[in-house]
Amino acid sequence: MPRTIEVTELALRDGHQSLLATRMALEDLVPACEHIDQAGYWSVECWGGATYDACIRFLNEDPWERLRTFRRLMPNSRLQMLLRGQNLLGYRHYEDTVVDRFVEKSAENGMDVFRVFDALNDERNLRRAMEAVRRTGKHAQGTICYTLSPLHTPQTFVDQAKRLQDLGCDSICIKDMAALLRPAPAYEVVSGIKEALGDDLPVHVHVHATTGVTLVSLQKAIEAGADIVDTAISSMSLGPGHNPTEALVEMLEGTEYTTRLDRDRLRAIKDHFASVRPRYRHFESRFLGVETDIFESQIPGGMISNMENQLDQQGAGDRVRDVLAEVPRVREDAGFPPLVTPSSQIVGTQAVFNVLMGRYKTLTAEFAHLLLGYYGATVGDVDPDLVERAREQLGKEPIEHRPADDLEPEWEELETSAAELEGFDGSDEDVLTFALFPGVAPKFFAERGEGPRNLSLESASADAGGESGDAPGSRAVSSPVTYDVRIGDTVRRVTVEPA
Repeated sequence: MPRTIEVTELALRDGHQSLLATRMALEDLVPACEHIDQAGYWSVECWGGATYDACIRFLNEDPWERLRTFRRLMPNSRLQMLLRGQNLLGYRHYEDTVVDRFVEKSAENGMDVFRVFDALNDERNLRRAMEAVRRTGKHAQGTICYTLSPLHTPQTFVDQAKRLQDLGCDSICIKDMAALLRPAPAYEVVSGIKEALGDDLPVHVHVHATTGVTLVSLQKAIEAGADIVDTAISSMSLGPGHNPTEALVEMLEGTEYTTRLDRDRLRAIKDHFASVRPRYRHFESRFLGVETDIFESQIPGGMISNMENQLDQQGAGDRVRDVLAEVPRVREDAGFPPLVTPSSQIVGTQAVFNVLMGRYKTLTAEFAHLLLGYYGATVGDVDPDLVERAREQLGKEPIEHRPADDLEPEWEELETSAAELEGFDGSDEDVLTFALFPGVAPKFFAERGEGPRNLSLESASADAGGESGDAPGSRAVSSPVTYDVRIGDTVRRVTVEPA
């Protein structure tokens, strides 16, 4: 009897975050939901990561309404999110009661599986969020951010899995955000965790496809005992994204492993995203093939397309590879942190500054805080000269305790400040939106009544009579497809024209 390998679909969150700078609007995700709900996935990742930020910053969407919409449209599915531990979905540490409130409201609005990670693999930054998830009765997934350095070995990750088990997690995720998990280490790490923790704690493996080796890594992880793997539907896969869901199904055909996925449903999901993806070609990553240089830079898939977009806006799009070469040097100076939000943005931004302005001519405030321990502990030593510069720049001393221990209760102050904003609706959800993005929330609250903004439609309009052609890896639409989408109180009629 073949062993069933469970699958998590990523198209609704990490798929478009990695390929399209997180710009896909809810109305282009909604039509796939029925097929996704019926396809046989273990879970559907649809929220968290950068989607919250993108919703309010670019799409004029309420992220909480996005979650509630997914909950209504996928009643049979476990909904899954990516949660940055004490950072929640923002870029700083939040006081413990804010963490508690965010987890409670996320569960209340429909979230089932919380993949909780810390950018530095510092378990102190996971504890409060994991406890909050457990109180809601939802699934708390403890996460290991996989990385490469002289200080990281397979045993390093096995030891971390033991500490996550001690925190009371319901499963363990090996999160390879930059496609660094080669096949042999995949087998060694998964088998080591299984041997150390037993079969009662499921092991979930998440890899990107950027380096071209990780579909084989998934096979080896499965052979080593992995229970669940992440994939993205083929029309939203590869490049800095993930391995194709259908390829996994076919890879396991004729082996002692199988999945529960319905091929007809997968085909329908693939066709939908193939039809809408070309309209987002302005946000496509240039890294659409195989990039083994990522083994050096370790830039995660979810950051590449966003970094390219930011460099383009600064007129420095031709310096991408210079930045990629600078990133590992900055990372070593900072003590070899894994590169995942927010550490990837912190290290990546400092690398951009180094390339454009000269090495460490300017320290960003975030990088200085990282050097001084205000994001947590790194596995390696930090460059002492940079630590001294950071101390002088910030007027702060290095710390060794949990950063959130220094934070005073802030919920009441956040409520008071949010209540003063035009368009604030009085909900805890709006307070949390303000807490996470105080610089963006005021504009979003004021303009929320105008309804969602689909940037693909705006780009298509601006392109009328201009360049045309499908985005790489996409299939053209053979005839127009029209559908109505309700998002809160707003109804949008969308027609997808032939590309």
